[in-house]
Amino acid sequence: MTKVHNFSAGPGILPAEVLQQASEACINFDNLNLSLLEISHRSKNYEAVMNEARATVKELLGLNDGYKVLFLGGGASLQFAMVPYNLLKTGGTAGYVNTGVWASKAIKEAKLIGETKVIASSEDKNFNYIPKGYGIPMSLDYLHITSNNTIFGTQIKRFPVTPVPLVCDMSSDIFSRKVDGNLFGLIYAGAQKNMGPAGATMIAVKEELLGKTGRDMLSMLDYRVHIKGDSMYNTPPVFPIYVSLLTMRWLKKNGGIEWIEKVNQKKAECIYTEIDRNSMFVGTTALEDRSTMNVTFVMHKPELEAEFDKMWKSANISGIRGHRDVGGYRASLYNALPLESVQVLVDVMKEFENKFA
Repeated sequence: MTKVHNFSAGPGILPAEVLQQASEACINFDNLNLSLLEISHRSKNYEAVMNEARATVKELLGLNDGYKVLFLGGGASLQFAMVPYNLLKTGGTAGYVNTGVWASKAIKEAKLIGETKVIASSEDKNFNYIPKGYGIPMSLDYLHITSNNTIFGTQIKRFPVTPVPLVCDMSSDIFSRKVDGNLFGLIYAGAQKNMGPAGATMIAVKEELLGKTGRDMLSMLDYRVHIKGDSMYNTPPVFPIYVSLLTMRWLKKNGGIEWIEKVNQKKAECIYTEIDRNSMFVGTTALEDRSTMNVTFVMHKPELEAEFDKMWKSANISGIRGHRDVGGYRASLYNALPLESVQVLVDVMKEFENKFA
């Protein structure tokens, strides 16, 4: 089978061995002669999956005993509502930093729950940088940030240190670099960009923050209900959670977060160096805020895009067309993407320059 170099922004690339293991589990899971897709989520075999998945998240994020980990459905988009529903007190105020489309959507949902203030934003420059040096009111119930912005190619390099509970959407760079999880009151991440397939969302929350909103809570939106049910208050998305566990096992086997951070830095350096050198391309984000996960760039001569498209497609490259809000190109360098795929793209960029400069 011809190798495809998959730069998709999400659902993103997964390790080949994980896909193989997952496919086998769909036929015969845990030597039960039953498919993972047809066994009870209450069985001991699947409970072991859920328990290991939650424990591995705590291990990879370095979380202390005060945190609870959940795997739920609904995607990160549901968390845009669940976060304020569980943390924004009646009569209180939530703070948000607006760094892109997903942060904007989170702000929209929070405003439906209670008082919400945007304390910093990069919308003035089409989100091509990360705001810095902003003040954080100590009266906030929490401060919400987005660690990595897939559409605009920016990433927070230094997280704010504040006594205000810090909430972070890490959907597109979870487990890609060393992060002290204990800096945050709550972390959430949709699985499909860097951890697993679409359908599962991971939440790690400091339990002491819950139960203080002053409102009666709907059961399905109450983190405490899901904690009490060990993420199985209702039937969980069993397959995406299992594949996420396989991916975390793959990560640990190869050297963990320290290993993958070095790999990701090499990949990012490889393509950013070429963007800066190549006379045909230019990056779209502030240099100090460039994402190691989503590399955005445009052409100096947009009229030549069709020619470049032919070249990268013939090299079996997939998924690098940019989002409509930025245009140009976006190469997503998620954990499972090998360095050799980045080199193939870089070689095409060099060839394109040689042909059309």
